[in-house]
Amino acid sequence: MSIASIELGTKGRRVYIGKLAGTSVFDPLGDQVGKIHDVVVIFRLKSEANVIGFVVEVGPRKRVFLPLTRVTAIESGSVITTGLLNIRSFTQRPIETLVLSELFDRVVTMNDGSGQVRILDVAMRQRRPKDWVISTLHVQRVRTSSLGFTRSGETLTVDVSEVSGLLKTDSNQAATALVQYTEDMRPADLADFMHTLPQDRKMAVAMQLTDARLADVLEELGNDDRIAIVSALEAARAADVLDVMQPDDAADLVAELPAAKAQSLLALMEPEEAEDVRRLMTYDESTAGSLMTTEPGHFSAPTPPSRRCSQPFAARTSRPRSRPSPSSPVPPQETPDRPVPGHGPHPARASRAPADVARHDPLTATSSPWIPTRISRP
Repeated sequence: MSIASIELGTKGRRVYIGKLAGTSVFDPLGDQVGKIHDVVVIFRLKSEANVIGFVVEVGPRKRVFLPLTRVTAIESGSVITTGLLNIRSFTQRPIETLVLSELFDRVVTMNDGSGQVRILDVAMRQRRPKDWVISTLHVQRVRTSSLGFTRSGETLTVDVSEVSGLLKTDSNQAATALVQYTEDMRPADLADFMHTLPQDRKMAVAMQLTDARLADVLEELGNDDRIAIVSALEAARAADVLDVMQPDDAADLVAELPAAKAQSLLALMEPEEAEDVRRLMTYDESTAGSLMTTEPGHFSAPTPPSRRCSQPFAARTSRPRSRPSPSSPVPPQETPDRPVPGHGPHPARASRAPADVARHDPLTATSSPWIPTRISRP
């Protein structure tokens, strides 16, 4: 569903917040200042929930609050502002609710007695210029089988007044729609997004991610967040995630866990992966051993030890070093690779070059063998 051009002076139009997320925010001159990260609403008793503004991502791990009074237009693929933006980091207040982070996937009850439904999207409607409210929910019926399994049913669009329990939090609230919204994020961006979520929603997102995706996110999260996530996961799932992580990141994470928990997870990991983690954990923190990787490096047989140590840090794809030009000086520790002007090849070069090699040496102008000659001072 595309968002039609919606001027704030147009009354009665609706915008689905799931489609609005990620939309670019521009100033009056057309310069992009950020993108929509979330929508902030305030629920009131016996009245519709008011939309008070947007959370705008203006840079890596930097989110600010944009009041709706500073938005001049909402168009397809863009939000136009007055150009005034407070760069103070956004902090959620207790009376505020984030639609994407908190309302998506929430299970509510239909007032007509037809059962429970799960929220897939939320729409906001304009009542007056620069006055928007939450009006409509796009939901999906939740069916429970005789064996206790939950399955999805039909989807429908209902008014907010037709459901109850919209503000009731549930620790078992899923994060299917929220994960779908974040599936295009890079691991670093997703880690930053999860850091801003409440603990129950953070765990719900972690439960929905695949092992590889969760491993990438844990490598980007801070110690407190990833320790809390790994501690709350089932032991088998936590061990599978540690298997996928890089050994050095897994070693840092396991080292922060309680000793009993760490040993139990190492016992459940694959033997080879667990051995790499144990070996890295034997080194003290901030030492070279704790920072190294367990992946082997491959070198050719005649490679000297000095080259083996420096090769991983060198630019292997750089162009080969060219020979010194006649006008460039030759390092004093090297013998010249060109003949001395007017006297043929250099004696040191000639004395260490075999005859058969010297005969076809491309540096010489003649095909005859190199013969040392006496060099006299001109």
